[in-house]
Amino acid sequence: MEINDFVKTLERDGELLADVAEQAGTTALVPTCPGWHVADLLRHTGSVHRWAAGYVEGGLLEGAPFPDAPELAGAELLAWFREGHAALVRALGEAPADVQCWTFLPTAPPSPLAFWARRQAHETAVHRMDAEAALGVAFSAVAPEFAEDGVDELLTGFHARPRSRVRTPEPRVMRVRAVDTGAAWTVHLSPEPPRTVLGATDDAVDCEVTGEAAWLYAALWNRQPLAGPGVTGDLALARLWTEAAGI
Repeated sequence: MEINDFVKTLERDGELLADVAEQAGTTALVPTCPGWHVADLLRHTGSVHRWAAGYVEGGLLEGAPFPDAPELAGAELLAWFREGHAALVRALGEAPADVQCWTFLPTAPPSPLAFWARRQAHETAVHRMDAEAALGVAFSAVAPEFAEDGVDELLTGFHARPRSRVRTPEPRVMRVRAVDTGAAWTVHLSPEPPRTVLGATDDAVDCEVTGEAAWLYAALWNRQPLAGPGVTGDLALARLWTEAAGI
């Protein structure tokens, strides 16, 4: 996907997140984020948007903490969220292609700008699902190409980091297949951080997770159950993912 595609997705999903959050109300519980209310969701995502924009606009070369979110509620909190989201979209759209700034995943797109456009598009899409869960409506459609990319970012980026808690005492293998895009990932589990290889390798597989890319996206990001006919083999590995893979 191109940078512009990610920015357009970020713009659309951020606007939808705000609209759905407004319908749900800022005091509504978010079932996909236990313990959170919609207000917490807006504060978190709004802070992340401002944090990301700061790297792109300021060319910051070192990591910095998230900015504090204001203790606002209701319409004022929604306005604060929308303001930060619009500023991020603007920052990504106006940044020079060769901007240099800090990034944080071991496998990343070809430039810092591509990294932040991709990361914030997925950050916002997943939290848009959280807002929809709070309202009690079905998740809005996720394009297969975008969903495939989000699965890839999760498996080869987030869970390649030392902080990943998805580990097994003995080596195990989980395969993930997107039936609509043809993408596949082979995830090697062990006492070390997961090691993901692109494609369906010849390794013996203990658990296989198969489905359309949008379903894999929501399930592997723990926004819907990782269960059903598409999960075969050792179901304990699917339960491990559900319990330990939260970002």
